[in-house]
Amino acid sequence: MLKILIPTLLLIPTSWLAKAKWLWPTTLLHSFIMTLFSLAWLKNTSETNWSTLNPYIATDPLSSPLLTLTCWLLPLMILASQDHLAQDPLVRQRIYITLLVTLQLSLIMAFAATELTMFYVMFETTLIPTLILITRWGNQMERLNAGTYFLFYTLATSLPLLITLLALQNKTGTLSLLIIQLLGPIPISPSVNIIWWTTSLLAFLVKMPLYGVHLWLPKAHVEAPIAGSMSLAAVLLKLGGYGMMRMMLILSPLAKELCYPFIILALWGVLMTSSICLRQTDLKSLIAYSSVSHMVLVAAAILIQTPWGLTGALILMIAHGLTSSALFCLPNTNYERTHSRTMILTRGSQMILPLMATWWLITCLANLALPPLPNLMGELIIISALLGWSTWTIIFTGAGALITRTYSLYMYLMTQRGPVPNHMISMNPSTSREHLLLTLHLLPLLLLVFKPTTIWGSAY
Repeated sequence: MLKILIPTLLLIPTSWLAKAKWLWPTTLLHSFIMTLFSLAWLKNTSETNWSTLNPYIATDPLSSPLLTLTCWLLPLMILASQDHLAQDPLVRQRIYITLLVTLQLSLIMAFAATELTMFYVMFETTLIPTLILITRWGNQMERLNAGTYFLFYTLATSLPLLITLLALQNKTGTLSLLIIQLLGPIPISPSVNIIWWTTSLLAFLVKMPLYGVHLWLPKAHVEAPIAGSMSLAAVLLKLGGYGMMRMMLILSPLAKELCYPFIILALWGVLMTSSICLRQTDLKSLIAYSSVSHMVLVAAAILIQTPWGLTGALILMIAHGLTSSALFCLPNTNYERTHSRTMILTRGSQMILPLMATWWLITCLANLALPPLPNLMGELIIISALLGWSTWTIIFTGAGALITRTYSLYMYLMTQRGPVPNHMISMNPSTSREHLLLTLHLLPLLLLVFKPTTIWGSAY
């Protein structure tokens, strides 16, 4: 674990001491070498499932795919941000890279923490660099409003979680995941159990986010710079799902009646957010709502508390992380040239950037869960698990899947086909940097087809 944590920490002085000419290549190479080292976490040979273990941090089959995804994302964020920060003063570029490194450090510590107190502290620490990225490097005046929504939605629901963790510490004497799972059921009254469950769930459901408490996410995505959108879509939303899975093992099983409103809201959210996507004119807003529709499906899968549901949730979280991050990179390539995210103003791109149209096609097909990609595997396992829980769920999941296919193809056709507007004729060609960025997003997704057990979690 220290092989990753110490080099990540040393990336901060590296970004401040590197010469202006070598700032981006040095940090990119440094972060990419760390990413290659992090792939070792995926090979877990321990009989107890815990590996790289010490009293504070460890990896297991649930956290290691998310940790590797976090490390994989840093070089991609650096690669994506290079062009639009080129005109910024050097100090601002260094601060930007420092924020990205701080975000990665706090995410690694959150996913690897074995102490729930440390997990909570790191869970909250991720807010600070993300908030600065949105409010300082956002594109429009609404970025301050988006930052306020992001901060207060997350903070308001995190305080009850802290109180729950303190009460749990008082009751059991420990918050270590290694010890607490061996203690057996916690002797508490049913009413207290319901309060504990609700307060611990609420913070994670807002982070995912659940339909109804999702309004901060489209605002944050639309206003954030490319690195902010990538980190939000790929990793930060997954903290919610990861936290729910961890807390479920500790507290007594959820009362049957209590989980109904959450699951119904999640299934209704699949339908509603997918339908909202069909009405969007802003590309980033469409992709943000697409993220919500996928993540509420993950929330429903976790809430039914079956092994199939948890496995499907983890597979879809990893697959969606790579796909949605790539989807945010694609409009950014258009935005850097046309300074517009409106779909109707950037149509006909296929004629001008034919190779970029290929990336659009592959990414849209991944978003609509084309076989044999992991996206389809995750969705099928979740739909099967929900069908086993209640046959009525097939109405919502089936309709949601159908609408997802519709808006994915609509997004591709609106941006790539049709007459080319006059203002796009003299557009710059696509660069090797952009093709490398999209290759590094989609290559892991294609490789997971050959070894899907890597992201199956404890079910394998």
